[in-house]
Amino acid sequence: MARVFNPPLAELVGARKRYGRQVALDGIDIAVRGGELLALLGPNGAGKTTAIGLLLGLLDADDGSARLFGESPHSLAARRGVGLMLQSAGIPDTLKVRELLELTRSYYPDPRSLADCVALAGLDGLIERRYGKLSGGQQRRVQFALALCGRPRLLFLDEPTTGLDIEARQGLWKAIRELVADGCGVLLTTHYLEEAESLADRVVVLNRGEVVASGTVAEVRAHVSQRRIRCQSSLSVARVAQWPGVRSASADGERLEIVADAAEPVVRRLLAEDAGLSDLEVQRAGLADAFIELTREAA
Repeated sequence: MARVFNPPLAELVGARKRYGRQVALDGIDIAVRGGELLALLGPNGAGKTTAIGLLLGLLDADDGSARLFGESPHSLAARRGVGLMLQSAGIPDTLKVRELLELTRSYYPDPRSLADCVALAGLDGLIERRYGKLSGGQQRRVQFALALCGRPRLLFLDEPTTGLDIEARQGLWKAIRELVADGCGVLLTTHYLEEAESLADRVVVLNRGEVVASGTVAEVRAHVSQRRIRCQSSLSVARVAQWPGVRSASADGERLEIVADAAEPVVRRLLAEDAGLSDLEVQRAGLADAFIELTREAA
């Protein structure tokens, strides 16, 4: 039975954008669907901000097209279905959190309840505080709540957990998962690759304006076949680093860490040359390993 895909909530098709002689985007395709989180990854200058600008109608493509809910991103009706959390936000410092939420809710015909916004963003105990008196992490949580006020069908999250402690970050991850489960589409940009690995249904990796990898987290990780091997060993780092198939070797006390193209031949040699070997672990490449390798290859 053929798999049925939801139509894209937002998409770029063959999108190109130049700034003078600089190519910001070179004919890329991106689509975000309801009920999924797409992580848009890339080093600084890769084209992520330009791609988001095209999808939001803040920029116009030189070639190709951008669609938002099947319409032009300049359409007011389409924009009303979007929630947006950017890295910078011009929010009045003197207003209380409650005032900010009530003001933002007033812009929408069917806003999310104040209690739901507070619960999803973890703002208990903060709604009577003035925005300018909050910590950076608390302000990020308020910005997240403001992005949710209009019950968006599509949510743009640009580095949403910057400045958050571990507990607050986990709380935000939980809220994002709930939104996706309810059918909201999410476009996430983040430099925390463990965040993308934990949350994303699909990943697009940009480098120098081009898509260098696209697919599920597992599919993108599969671009890199290397394995990470850890063990307790008396073998020297210099010796192991010279073995065929070993990309790098390092040590922390007696704990040896090896990055290899394939695990099996290296593990066999470890066992053969160190009878006292213990605590052996083998891991496949993570998303961070794949990201580094893909962007290095593209460069």
